[in-house]
Amino acid sequence: MVGSRSAGSMSNNDHEGWRGFRIDQIESKAKNSVLQLMPNLITINAGSNDCIQDFDIERIGKRMGNMLDVIWAASPNSTIILSNLILSLEIEVESRIKWANDQFRDIALSKQSEGKRIVFVDMHSQWGPKENDISDGTHPNDQGYYKMAKIWYKGVLEAMAKGFIS
Repeated sequence: MVGSRSAGSMSNNDHEGWRGFRIDQIESKAKNSVLQLMPNLITINAGSNDCIQDFDIERIGKRMGNMLDVIWAASPNSTIILSNLILSLEIEVESRIKWANDQFRDIALSKQSEGKRIVFVDMHSQWGPKENDISDGTHPNDQGYYKMAKIWYKGVLEAMAKGFIS
């Protein structure tokens, strides 16, 4: 695990997660951190704050694609596991999340067709967090994070099976 931040009680808890940031803000952090840290595997769950703030939703897929390109420009051999967004208990935000999720799936498929090392994982599926797994309308509780971790793990296994991780 690499990153300029740490969280949790595990011994290796470095990460580059930026709670509360939009995609454009995360991209500006990624420009420096990826180049400096050169991670071989990057998990991305971003865009919830864009949906909450109703920030440039029409271009959310393009903005995510741009961020992925910035990451690969800094670390061309990195594998990215891109997730879509978990559900929101707020109706208007949830409709934007569904739009974003469609865009993120399309971006992942497009990048796969370009030969990029990317795996898409579905956090908004029957295996992802449900209403009772959301603590504050937006963020998961421990059970929700557990469900997300299982989905991330399946993504890692898929990346390994594809030979993306050595």
